[in-house]
Amino acid sequence: MIYLLLNKSKQSFMTPKAILFNRKDSKLFFKTLNKRVNNYFNEKNISKSGNWKLWLKTFVMFSLLLTPYILISIFTIPSWMQISLSIIMGIGLAGVGMNVMHDGNHGSFSSKKWINRLMGGSIYILAGNRYNWQVQHNVLHHTYTNIHGHDEDLEAGRVIRFSKHSKWRWFHKFQHYYSVFFYGLLTINWSITTDFFQMKRFMKRKLSHGKFPNPFVNWTKLFVSKILYFLFWIFIPILVFNIIWWKVVLSFLVMHYTAGLILSLVFQLAHIMDEADMPLPDNQGNMKNSWAIHQLKTTVNFAANNWLVNWFTGGLNHQVEHHIFPNISHVHYDKISEIVKKTASEFNLPYNEFKTTRDALVAHFKYLRHMGLKPTT
Repeated sequence: MIYLLLNKSKQSFMTPKAILFNRKDSKLFFKTLNKRVNNYFNEKNISKSGNWKLWLKTFVMFSLLLTPYILISIFTIPSWMQISLSIIMGIGLAGVGMNVMHDGNHGSFSSKKWINRLMGGSIYILAGNRYNWQVQHNVLHHTYTNIHGHDEDLEAGRVIRFSKHSKWRWFHKFQHYYSVFFYGLLTINWSITTDFFQMKRFMKRKLSHGKFPNPFVNWTKLFVSKILYFLFWIFIPILVFNIIWWKVVLSFLVMHYTAGLILSLVFQLAHIMDEADMPLPDNQGNMKNSWAIHQLKTTVNFAANNWLVNWFTGGLNHQVEHHIFPNISHVHYDKISEIVKKTASEFNLPYNEFKTTRDALVAHFKYLRHMGLKPTT
């Protein structure tokens, strides 16, 4: 998703030929795994959707986001406290994105469609757009995971080289140092430029998650949502609560930079690693593996036994489980991960994971350093 960091209007992203995954899962891995996971939910007599724990977390995340906003708007507070509250807002913003919006737009927050739409709509609080996100994430990323030229999450303009299949430039040798700065710009770019360029490109390619939307309605939603977004976060604090403009802008930037840094790092630890394959199709567009095995080989888990990481990241540290079962709420990933890991082992398939977040971070930046080296061939 770091692709969203940069203005891509001038960068050509190939219109991919059809990708065909191998339909012959000779090992019957997914059939076996799917049966075992379904049996787990049937035996426990529980829904695959979210439960009371997710609703409680939703309340906590929105509180982290909105309570500081109210305090900053109503009370006169010193600058250091304002910055601290803005950081808390950023943590809440990232938390809403990873826990509420993500499950909602995957249809796994609730068994009720209207609740999923409501929670998925929290993407607008992150300055994003539902149509763009569902095409870029649900359609492109989850279908063509880590396939260069098809998965836009591998794209970062010219600034960062995530794949050996991307063109190398001299400044990439420093990318393991400067990448963190650009990571923090993720949601700021959503709010300003990314959505407009993405929508233009996706609409031109007739891409959609479900029924293709009416172009006029889709563009109208985008413009109206951006106006309302900046009214809420920028103009109301200035015009209604009489806060000095530069303090409002500073809080806005600190909030977004905090959220962008958290979201980007979580995204990168799941796929931008040596342990995650980045395979290419053959000349006819055929992939070597079946879709499920492809997901195993292109995703990485981290800190799966850390309750705080599990809770805060919305299960995005259980990326293996999420990619194979995106329709299951993240509140169940810690349990079904035992099933996935055991089944992968039985079929002699990889199950990529790092024990701690620190180990995953070190591995990610080592990978960036490696990708920054000038190719020898």
